[in-house]
Amino acid sequence: MQIPCQETTDAAETDGDLWFSDASVDEFEVLVEEAGQRLDLLLAARYEAYTRSCLQGLIKGGSVMVNGKKAKSGQKVTEGEQISVRFPPVRDLDVKPENIPLDILYEDNDLIIVNKPKGMVVHPAAGHYSGTLVNALLYHCKDSLSGINGVLRPGIVHRIDRDTTGSLVVCKNDRAHQAVAAQLKEHSITRKYRAIVHGRLIEDGTIHAPIGRHPQRRKEMAANVPGGKDAVTHYHVLETFAQFTYLECQLETGRTHQIRVHMKSIGHPLLGDEVYGPVKCPFPGLQGQTLHAMTIGLIHPGTGEYIEAEAPLPDYFEELLRKLRQQ
Repeated sequence: MQIPCQETTDAAETDGDLWFSDASVDEFEVLVEEAGQRLDLLLAARYEAYTRSCLQGLIKGGSVMVNGKKAKSGQKVTEGEQISVRFPPVRDLDVKPENIPLDILYEDNDLIIVNKPKGMVVHPAAGHYSGTLVNALLYHCKDSLSGINGVLRPGIVHRIDRDTTGSLVVCKNDRAHQAVAAQLKEHSITRKYRAIVHGRLIEDGTIHAPIGRHPQRRKEMAANVPGGKDAVTHYHVLETFAQFTYLECQLETGRTHQIRVHMKSIGHPLLGDEVYGPVKCPFPGLQGQTLHAMTIGLIHPGTGEYIEAEAPLPDYFEELLRKLRQQ
């Protein structure tokens, strides 16, 4: 299906019914191998191009029926149950195009890969409705962006944090979006990052620890928490300094804050990380974590060939390395 999903916030904040007459409906029967799953996880597996939060919003808003009755995200499904999912129509886009320069690493009719600068939010959210990557993309791409992830995230198939720099893939149509989303789901996309961490690491390693919401600090993620999702990060030592280590980190999975959380979990938080690192940063003026998405590679959704883009290290990162080498 290639139906844009209404923003989750609308569904979650609506007390009434979201069953609109002009919405698109998909119906299916729960298979034996699907029985016993949570409803939201079942839908996430079936509609892989949609975010889980988007689907949870539809469930909460009454747009998902199980045997003709409204459902809950956490309820378990049984074999033979009839599921109806109604996707509301997309509203008129109210995010404004802005003439913000883009550092484009690759572009064609299906994809655009950009080098996101430090401090730029990927898509509009509370407190950030302008100056985002989406605002810039709307100006550059006009109407050529996929609509699957809703009116506030056109084209966005994956994200990196505001203070993380580097390569980000954006999809220009729904066909490309679904193809890239499928690769993300099966962990076949190459994603290599550069990071500077506290402490000295001598050997390469792999961190295999599930990541989930922190039980007390709900805005943070944590490793090895109950209900966490499987997460794997491989790291390779590039350079070791007196008190820091320069790493290449390759993601096998893509969880929220994965590298930041994993490196903290082994006692080597990222330099400059204001959430997971030390309270006092040894380099005054550093804006957030020293993390750069250098390389991204994937199978092109149109040609079927492997493509790869590389974002050069930003100036601030190069300057930090220069200072560390002089210590």
